[in-house]
Amino acid sequence: NMPGVAKKPVTRKGGKQGGKPKKLSLKFVIDCTHPVEDGILDVADFEKFLNQRIKVDGKLNNLEKKVVVVRTKSKITVNSEIEFSKRYLKYLTKKYLKKNNL
Repeated sequence: NMPGVAKKPVTRKGGKQGGKPKKLSLKFVIDCTHPVEDGILDVADFEKFLNQRIKVDGKLNNLEKKVVVVRTKSKITVNSEIEFSKRYLKYLTKKYLKKNNL
């Protein structure tokens, strides 16, 4: 059973700006409540795994301020200012589960 991943696109409303590109802001929430309650998953470890494994521009440990991983109790929020797919998060989640034989 995989934790649910919810995608919430956040758009910035801008007035009349002179042809300025719109700032991309994506927010993904990974809800790990049930696996944590069952004692299967360690959220802190999963957060650390995501921080180490997320690639930006094809490079590891290149998050800078473009991608931010935040943990709140048993939920992990991934905020991104660049193109970022939900499928990539699902891929990393499955990889983490496989690594820990879950």
